[in-house]
Amino acid sequence: MQTDLEYNTQRSPLVITEYGRHVQRMVELCMEEPEREKRTRMARAIVQAIGKLNPQLRNNGDSERTLWDHLHVISGYQLDVDGPFPPPAPEARRAKPAPVAYPKTEIRYGHYGKLVERMVAECVAMEEGPAKAAFTLAIANLMKKQFLVWNRDSVGDGAILKDLVELSKGKLHVAPEQALASTETLLQVQRNGPRNAVETGRKRHNNNGGGGGKKRHRNRKKNRY
Repeated sequence: MQTDLEYNTQRSPLVITEYGRHVQRMVELCMEEPEREKRTRMARAIVQAIGKLNPQLRNNGDSERTLWDHLHVISGYQLDVDGPFPPPAPEARRAKPAPVAYPKTEIRYGHYGKLVERMVAECVAMEEGPAKAAFTLAIANLMKKQFLVWNRDSVGDGAILKDLVELSKGKLHVAPEQALASTETLLQVQRNGPRNAVETGRKRHNNNGGGGGKKRHRNRKKNRY
């Protein structure tokens, strides 16, 4: 029994799968057209069609050339039309991209990360003053937070301050009167996010007597009369 069904295994493989079988068939029909002028008009119509199928290219300043390049790629670089751009070379598509250069710098403390080391270097270069002291405290709190990502049990402030001194080569120190954020607060931030932690702190403040402002305001209002 013979059928008219055509399976994908019997068809030519798709060159650019994003455009689908219909676009590839349009390109094949365009290549079969013997008249060059009509073939060019068909090619321009195909470029407009694939442009609608690939709207994200509109943000690219070279989108029209990219679409014409895709047209030539689908045709196997065999399409001969009067396009606005020269056809691309087949070697450009087969060329391998250049390897990405990854940084090879070593991180002294992996659990703190490279960002902390950069912050320490920036802080060391700052002039002495309140801004540098505040930045130093912020770095120490960030180091403690990063440490708790790997070890949630506990971490002593002395260990964090010791690592800070080593990272800065003895140039950064937290003042004795400045205390690091508590382990409970940092873990709360990690669990619920900074916003929820702030809201939790506000609720705790209100429960400890922060809501007495309205009563005092009403008492002062009564005393006026």
